[in-house]
Amino acid sequence: MAQLDDTYAPLTPVPIERRAFEARDAFSLWFSLGIGLLVLQAGAFLVPGLSLGAALAAIVTGSVLGALLLAAAGVVGTDTGLSAMGALRLTLGARGAAIPAALNAVQLVGWGAFEIIAMRDAADALARQTFGLSSAMLWTLAFGLLATWLAVAGPVSFVRRFLRAFGLWLLLAGAGWLTWRLLAEHDLIALLAKAGTGEISFGTGVDLVIAMPLSWLPLIADYTRFGRTSGGMFRGTVLGYGLANIWFMSLGAAYALAAGAHGGGSETLLPSALAASGGGIALLLIVIDETDNTFADIHSAAVSTAILVPLKPANLALLFGAVCTAIALFAPLARYEGFLLLIGSVFAPLFGVLLTDHFIIRRRATAEARAGVYLPALLAWAAGVVVYQALSRLAPDLGSTLPSFIAAGLAYWGLKRAWERKAD
Repeated sequence: MAQLDDTYAPLTPVPIERRAFEARDAFSLWFSLGIGLLVLQAGAFLVPGLSLGAALAAIVTGSVLGALLLAAAGVVGTDTGLSAMGALRLTLGARGAAIPAALNAVQLVGWGAFEIIAMRDAADALARQTFGLSSAMLWTLAFGLLATWLAVAGPVSFVRRFLRAFGLWLLLAGAGWLTWRLLAEHDLIALLAKAGTGEISFGTGVDLVIAMPLSWLPLIADYTRFGRTSGGMFRGTVLGYGLANIWFMSLGAAYALAAGAHGGGSETLLPSALAASGGGIALLLIVIDETDNTFADIHSAAVSTAILVPLKPANLALLFGAVCTAIALFAPLARYEGFLLLIGSVFAPLFGVLLTDHFIIRRRATAEARAGVYLPALLAWAAGVVVYQALSRLAPDLGSTLPSFIAAGLAYWGLKRAWERKAD
């Protein structure tokens, strides 16, 4: 199984008899990816702009919707046996899919760098508290090297040999300890009674939450193409990611509010507050495990790029790992919120087009990749991005993610029909 990741290129369907993942594998992977320091940070961004109660409502709403969309995109990978960018070739065309492949590589480099930054800050806070030592550069290099090594090794053996064996239990122990310390050291009723400042709307909050699962849309098929059944991949993803995202975003919002963190200024205060709250052991376990998020970013950036250039994903992973680490040495985490919302504006409409094509038009049937560029799909994608940007500026209280997703899907359905009538 250890070599299965390298046996099939991004554009080669994985045969059913060689697929390894079951529902519990999907649960383990996506629960692990849904728990992380950046998820805590994203929850912290919601307060005090929203009250804690409103933030929790936004977290549940965005997590459920996002996990369902994420799982649906995962079904495409299981149905086709293709990587995420390989499956997009069926909808956008061979050349058209090069656009999201390049964008995906760029955004995954950003995510990988942000993950390294979050791990570095948390580990540095723990080291200062425990030993009085601080070395941000050393932590950055250490986490960058570890994540790059995992990305080169590949995902299947990582899930089967690490997550299911003991990694998932470490995560549960760490998350449980942080939850216990929150309840033991802070008055949750008093936190819930605090009013929000109104700096962000509920719709914007939901968009910020849903950006977390949507950030994984362009790569989930890289893993679910190794799934034995589409139903197992769907259930495992929804339960794993939905539960983890709700749990950890809620912890991030509550800890940030208790510590007095304020939106984007929480990037250093939150890890320090977690470490000082008595949750240092739990935070250490999560820091160690956080490398799986960075590993996934680097691995999928390499898989996406492998459809553009004739290089092996393992070699590309080395390159992307070095780039992520270099960026992490200089990039500020304070721009993270805008980065999340920008990702949602690009990939939510794109997967509105893809899921409409796969589930409604082709009804999950496989097809040959279109030659060149399929214009109706690209135009529908562009229309969805326009809808997202317009709503985010003109009517932020409505939210932008789901309307742009639906608009892109409807636009694709209409444009495809008109295109085919013209061709006839």
